[in-house]
Amino acid sequence: MPKKQRFPHLVGSKWTASTKVEGWRHFEVVNRKNHGRWVFAEIVASCDSNIRFWINARSLKDRSLWIPGWSTLTEIQDENELM
Repeated sequence: MPKKQRFPHLVGSKWTASTKVEGWRHFEVVNRKNHGRWVFAEIVASCDSNIRFWINARSLKDRSLWIPGWSTLTEIQDENELM
């Protein structure tokens, strides 16, 4: 039986940063890399493909940093008020 892949739907997922990163908030995962027991995601800004970086995929689960999907500024503020 093959080993279960961690973060199977990572590539193509969309994320909103709770604070601006390099001037942008909306990002998409375009690539993934397994490095031992760690999984990394390559993130690209949706409005500027020159803004790209690798992060530990586990950090995407931290709601104080990343919100799944593309959210408006109002939705981000509402989310932060709930925390």
